Amino acid sequence: MSNDLDARWIVPEWPAGPRVRAIITTRFGGVSGGPYATLNLGLTVGDDAGCVARNRAVVRGFLPAEPVWLRQMHGATVLDAALAASGSEADAAITRAPRTVCAVLTADCLPVLVCDREGSVAGVVHAGWRGLAAGILQAVVRKMGVPPQEVLAYLGPGIGPHVYEVGEEFRQRFAEKDAKMSAAFAPRANGKFLADLYQIARRQLAEAGVGQVYGGGFCTASEGRFFSFRRDGITGRMASLIWLEDRER
Repeated sequence: MSNDLDARWIVPEWPAGPRVRAIITTRFGGVSGGPYATLNLGLTVGDDAGCVARNRAVVRGFLPAEPVWLRQMHGATVLDAALAASGSEADAAITRAPRTVCAVLTADCLPVLVCDREGSVAGVVHAGWRGLAAGILQAVVRKMGVPPQEVLAYLGPGIGPHVYEVGEEFRQRFAEKDAKMSAAFAPRANGKFLADLYQIARRQLAEAGVGQVYGGGFCTASEGRFFSFRRDGITGRMASLIWLEDRER
């Protein structure tokens, strides 16, 4: 990876093996203007396509190959990125092939990076509340095909628990499947709840057998360095990207 990586981007701090590489962009380092300023990487949010192409070219300069961009559907479909074409419908991708870049776009939903301890498989998940409710994290752990206790996860920037207000129906979607999940919802005086996506993700990963979970503590809606749909409505998208380097000879 280039030493010129924008210092305002995020390089995950987790004990991933030497083959595993990952970066998470912020809203800095691009050419877009207005509500998309400056590094919007989403093509379907109303930004000028030429600006998005230039922004993606900036990111591409730090990658071994063009990312496999997904058409995200808020579901639980997981693809093998080495076998998928950009634009495939899915909300997570994994790879065992070196130099294949898995990517998801977010602007409040939770991006989750995964790999195994050995560095033989890696992937990324777009974990919004619908995807979490549908079991996207459990699905990606299964798709990795390694013992869950060998899996590491990193929780990237999503909306924080102090601002993410949701209704009773949202809470019930999780509490009906797991009564202990109620602890991830703080009741408010208006009858709604503040939801903790990080806590939901950690519990679901634990239930899937994943005990090594890192990251968290971000809030896209409260931190100006991030795009946030909940905060701004019209806004850009950030990318979370992961890939495997060639094996050392």
